[in-house]
Amino acid sequence: MFDTLSDRLGGIFDGLTGRGALSEKDVTAALREIRVALLEADVALPVVKDFIAGVKERAVGEEVIRSVKPGQQVVKIVHDGLVEMLGGEEADTSLRIDSPPAIVMMAGLQGSGKTTTTGKLARRLAEKERKKVLVASLDIRRPAAMEQLAILAEQAGENVSSLPIIEGQLPADITRRAINAAKLGGHDVLILDTAGRTTLDEQMMGEAAEVADIAQPAETLLVADSLTGQDAVETAQRFHERLPLTGLVLTRMDGDGRGGAALSMRAVTGLPIKFLGVSEKLDGIEAFDAKRLAGRILGQGDIVSLVEKAAENYDEEKAERMAKKMRKGEFDLEDLRDQLRQMQKMGGLGGIMGMMPGAKKAKQAMDAANMDDKMLARQEAIINSMTPKERKKPALLNASRRKRIAAGAGVSVQDVNKLMKMHKQMSGMMKKMGKGGMKGLMGQMGGMDPAAMAKLGGPGGGQLPGLGGGAAPGQLPGLGGGLPGTGGGKKK
Repeated sequence: MFDTLSDRLGGIFDGLTGRGALSEKDVTAALREIRVALLEADVALPVVKDFIAGVKERAVGEEVIRSVKPGQQVVKIVHDGLVEMLGGEEADTSLRIDSPPAIVMMAGLQGSGKTTTTGKLARRLAEKERKKVLVASLDIRRPAAMEQLAILAEQAGENVSSLPIIEGQLPADITRRAINAAKLGGHDVLILDTAGRTTLDEQMMGEAAEVADIAQPAETLLVADSLTGQDAVETAQRFHERLPLTGLVLTRMDGDGRGGAALSMRAVTGLPIKFLGVSEKLDGIEAFDAKRLAGRILGQGDIVSLVEKAAENYDEEKAERMAKKMRKGEFDLEDLRDQLRQMQKMGGLGGIMGMMPGAKKAKQAMDAANMDDKMLARQEAIINSMTPKERKKPALLNASRRKRIAAGAGVSVQDVNKLMKMHKQMSGMMKKMGKGGMKGLMGQMGGMDPAAMAKLGGPGGGQLPGLGGGAAPGQLPGLGGGLPGTGGGKKK
């Protein structure tokens, strides 16, 4: 979502950090460009004015102008300003779910993603916080809305259940029945999915206010579509006038909107952003963190989220098996396939690169080399076209076998050759780790940054830290030796 804004700010900061000294005129000109970039990203004008005023006060001064690295100082001040705009580093974004059953009420316009978010939140509470969750749909108007929530509850796991549907009941009656069911069933959390409309109207607001009076929710979350821009900000303001909102959930953060609503919402409403919807999948919800999001916007990466994603996809049994093989210096094509699958679960090349420092340069290198997530699937297809014996013993793959594999995977023999070259490089690294451990491997890698690895496909290419039971730091599946069709990372 913030790609365009990140590119604009990155260009501005490159101009500042590339200079040995800065004058007050340089800083003022840069702030003017930042102001334009934020406005073009659809950030609300009052928010931009306050942001620029705060940054200027700290950035235009002797301490910055005369510092050893004035450009870096300005970047830090802008970063801190973004964090503050988004709610501050110490903002409490947790849900208040103390006394069971804690009631969470979801509000928002139709199409904002309330029902899907209800399912995501229920799954998150059940899996990460070990809560027993009951969900109830109060949407008696939208066709199949109740059935949709029941299906999502079933997909969310055994600790999530949905209130049985009784035709003809009004939202107020469903609310009372849901509260009773939550108490009798020993549920920790009850999530009420209220009805929405395509536009705000008095009947909708009155119905939501009645449900809030009955339920007395511990949390009332407004679900807003971040792709709607400043309309989402207006919606939040109008809801907040009628309902005791306690927080915001911004959906479709993986979309191609300009991101202004996300940056404006907290500052305009004063409400904390609690969660971000980052994909359509049931696990596509993240707890909001102002510092992490500011880091992503400024291209500084988000290693904490990256590690969390790796931990979520961690398979202890596979990791232990991989660790044993690494100690012996072994790495076959089945191991490579496991790495590729974990990469795809973590959001693919784009998702992972977006969280790494230097993401902008890495993405540019990937684009220049025509590298995308489809190549991960193509690599896996090549490995799947092999027999189990061939995957275990890559040395068996002579010319005729490679031709058969290419035909089975729908790729060229050249693509198979590139995959085998990549595997050979990674296997060589595993042998070095088996003999000399991490110290020798780190010396070989020479501290290459992600952009350099993506562009050159050099000796660091292959895996990501934490995947496959202790892979080599700096490696990323598919970058070493080039992905099929990229010619070792160089565009043909």
